[in-house]
Amino acid sequence: MKDATRAPDFLAHHDGDVVAVAVRDLEPGAAEGGYLRGPASVSLELLDPIPLGHKVALVDLESGQDVIEYGLRVGVTTEKIARGSYVHVHNIRSARWHNSIA
Repeated sequence: MKDATRAPDFLAHHDGDVVAVAVRDLEPGAAEGGYLRGPASVSLELLDPIPLGHKVALVDLESGQDVIEYGLRVGVTTEKIARGSYVHVHNIRSARWHNSIA
């Protein structure tokens, strides 16, 4: 975080995660976050409102790409997702059932 006194807007777990979790309701615009295990800070331009506890894309993702969180594959994208976008059931599927759903 650039301002060490400011609480983060979102947190990612591991370096290499492609999504982070909003730590409060977030509105589109500039946001700052960090990693629990990884680089000290990340700046994003949020493209969508992100509700508390929901995910935001840290990188551009292609359709069919793995969603990595906690250093693990947790989902697969069902469409392109731009960096700073809301990531939820409308644009990803759980990795657990991905191979069994046509």
